[in-house]
Amino acid sequence: MTDQKPTVVLVHGAFADSSSWNGVIERLRAQSASVVAAANPLRSLSGDAAYVRDVVASVGGPVLLVGHSYGGMVITEAGAKNDAVVGLVYVDAFVPDHGQSALDLSGEFPGSTLGDALASYPLADGGVDLAIRPDAFHHQFAADVDDRTAALMAVTQRPVAQAALAAGLPTDTPAWKTVPSWCVFSDADLNIPVAEHRAGAERAGARGVREVRGGSHALSVSQPGPVADTILEALTALG
Repeated sequence: MTDQKPTVVLVHGAFADSSSWNGVIERLRAQSASVVAAANPLRSLSGDAAYVRDVVASVGGPVLLVGHSYGGMVITEAGAKNDAVVGLVYVDAFVPDHGQSALDLSGEFPGSTLGDALASYPLADGGVDLAIRPDAFHHQFAADVDDRTAALMAVTQRPVAQAALAAGLPTDTPAWKTVPSWCVFSDADLNIPVAEHRAGAERAGARGVREVRGGSHALSVSQPGPVADTILEALTALG
């Protein structure tokens, strides 16, 4: 518990950007929550986590880290052995243990169709960027989002470096082992199978679990209410 109310730091995942949190931010601010939406670089797991650690440090007080999708990998690493981080919320997100990668976890259970929806682009440094094909984006990522919004999301999606998804979690003390966590996820997520979401919540011993029926992977866009409610529940519990 802490005397100072935590600031919520939101970390988006691959194929999204900070604006994917807009509906959630509006609801949190309506309840007087302090919020920062970090721009996840999506270049490497260690580098992305280091950047988020810098964002956390800039807050100057306790932080509730919230991660979507690959952002769950990032907050698990960024929050490790970090006294400023007092809680975690996973939103349709990976909940990794030491050595596990996003690619490992996405294939742990059947059901993900993401691989067939991806396009790859070579980088000058020899790496590869991945993005969801525009023609596949709506169905794959945001099936319960309206056509106009999904089309905009497809155009503004942030590609992710393949190396970031392939990297195993470096820390031997994932943040969820030392601070309380909450999970909210969709049962119709086509990127991360719902069985993986349930396993992740169990792995972390989540204090609260909210499963949204019919929700897509883009839960913070399509159904920001349950996401914001979960974050507010975490803030209340943290004091």
